Amino acid sequence: MFTRLLCALCLLLPSLALADGLNLAVAANFKRPLEQLVALFDPRHEHDITISSASTGMLYTQIHQGAPFDIFFAADRVRPERLEREGLGLPGSRMTYATGQLALWQPAGQPVSIADLSSGALAIANPRTAPYGLAAQQALTAIGRWNDIRVIQGSNIAQAFQFIHSGNVSQGLVAQALLIQQNIPASQWAPVDPRLHLPVEQQLIRLRRSAGNPLAERFIEFLHSEPAQELITQSGYISIEGANHAAH
Repeated sequence: MFTRLLCALCLLLPSLALADGLNLAVAANFKRPLEQLVALFDPRHEHDITISSASTGMLYTQIHQGAPFDIFFAADRVRPERLEREGLGLPGSRMTYATGQLALWQPAGQPVSIADLSSGALAIANPRTAPYGLAAQQALTAIGRWNDIRVIQGSNIAQAFQFIHSGNVSQGLVAQALLIQQNIPASQWAPVDPRLHLPVEQQLIRLRRSAGNPLAERFIEFLHSEPAQELITQSGYISIEGANHAAH
């Protein structure tokens, strides 16, 4: 009897551990807001919630290689759409959680718009793997500067930010949210006209691994709550509700 009970517990424990844990993959620009959201969701640390951060493209590759993520917070909609088509994401779970905004940052200047680009090097994220890098490339192309400015590419938007923050590069096109989160004085940066690039629509998708995990569903529901929406807005993004209002 005891042996059968022990075997039953052994079979049950993995599912209990899965239900009480959450493995989140997040694009670099949204790492800090996600950490704050997790703290709001689980203030007493009752659940085992881990966060892995990299560029959207790198995380997409890791998912294909079998990385054990439950929810993927991308910085675009392209990779979540692909994962849904490829059968790696749960059907119907994809949604926009925030819309990002691009900004020109010049620590030694007082830019008013992207037209204030200097002739020096410019830091951006890699356009091939990072949505903010792609938005930067599109904006530079739109104003005719892509081919006449020396671009220094970071592997993700956080690394591009560090290039400028460290003083190695004098200017860059980065996520406005990072500037707000790092308390960069507003006089040092200017928003980029969103008409110069495609919207940085940041989507998430639940991955197949989370199918039997109620904690994943609860966390998604929490993102729609007023405290979560307020935190997203204060972090420099257009929130889910803000995007819905803009659409109407």
